[in-house]
Amino acid sequence: MTDTFLIRPIEPSDNAAMAAIIRSVMPEFGADGPGFAIHDTEVDTMYQAYAQPRCSYFVVERDGVVIGGGGIAPLEGGEPEVCELRKMYFLPTARGIGAGTAMMQRCLDAARAHGFKRCYLETLTGMDAAQALYKRSGFTALCSAMGGTGHHGCDRYFIREL
Repeated sequence: MTDTFLIRPIEPSDNAAMAAIIRSVMPEFGADGPGFAIHDTEVDTMYQAYAQPRCSYFVVERDGVVIGGGGIAPLEGGEPEVCELRKMYFLPTARGIGAGTAMMQRCLDAARAHGFKRCYLETLTGMDAAQALYKRSGFTALCSAMGGTGHHGCDRYFIREL
């Protein structure tokens, strides 16, 4: 394994890998109960879910293996100019190599290209490295949730201007 990685748009053949990553990483942080994204119907069909208008999803690949992903989509129940950073999860092998920062930039660039003006995200207590990345990337904390994602298990909310 090398420390180099590739970020590319998701392909249909990546669906199983991303579902496995999401189902592996979320329980690591106690995010496997009701009200978490692990139960979203799109988990098994990420390519198709993000092939919709104003959506983009990318995977991180290292040595030919998908080791993480992240994307953006319109915020459910939100204002049209607000997108949500969604399903950004990385296996331990993808952490600490700069993949999170690179993925964040790729997602924010996609959000701007889709015409969004603000980017929102939800996370939870204990995902400290992720929250540090969000803050370094210009996100600021919100007191409450926006939109209607159905992720009532999350307890931390962030937003940034694009």
